[in-house]
Amino acid sequence: MSTPVLDVRGLAFAYPDGHQALFGVDLHVHRGERVALLGPNGAGKTTLVLQLNGILRAGAGSVAVSGMPVDDKNLLEIRRRVGIVFQDPDDQLFMPTVGEDVAFGPRNLGLRGAELQQRVEHALELVGMAQFAGRPPHHLSFGQRRRVAIATVLAMEPEILVMDEPSSNLDPASRREIAEIVQSLDVTMLMVTHDLPYAVQLCERSVILSDGVIAADGHTVDLLSDDDLMKRHRLEMPFGFDVRGLKRATD
Repeated sequence: MSTPVLDVRGLAFAYPDGHQALFGVDLHVHRGERVALLGPNGAGKTTLVLQLNGILRAGAGSVAVSGMPVDDKNLLEIRRRVGIVFQDPDDQLFMPTVGEDVAFGPRNLGLRGAELQQRVEHALELVGMAQFAGRPPHHLSFGQRRRVAIATVLAMEPEILVMDEPSSNLDPASRREIAEIVQSLDVTMLMVTHDLPYAVQLCERSVILSDGVIAADGHTVDLLSDDDLMKRHRLEMPFGFDVRGLKRATD
């Protein structure tokens, strides 16, 4: 099998106050996969995500992106290759206009002129926001700002796109629009979400992180159909969502 785009081995991490968040995580994601990272609050999902591009550093174990270790020597290239879209788009939008926000990362890579403009236009087209390039981000709706935040990461042409709760705080139409964008992208993806129907819709494979370890890894519908597994890790489908019906349809 090819080298994983994301290769996490024996990853452990404790915060300075002594709280141990990860206890030896093994996770492999291969090119073209869309994987949902599921788990209850406090499971260590955010801690794991922040290890993937070196915002936090492992206490033990290792993280590699396309065979490249996440270390000081590779940090700039790792952060280009691993793009994280945070839950709050306002954490990523700080320039006067949408276009300037999307251009910020590529400009720091040294792009200028027509090449930079082309990169910005393409990223905005991918999220359906090209017509808003000259608008101030704070004049946009929350859903539109989330789409622009995705564009700021896509403009870096990452190898893996990490999305933290992409459906949170969205109305149904905006939720659908983000799903359509995700389905249209040709990029490896790790999606952190509490929205289990979103995981079913968008990710064939899911991983459950619980108490700082990987508790399960498999086909999304299979995992979410396992009542005992769901109860042990405080995961619940919304009322009326028939995941077993989906399982029967795919069997």
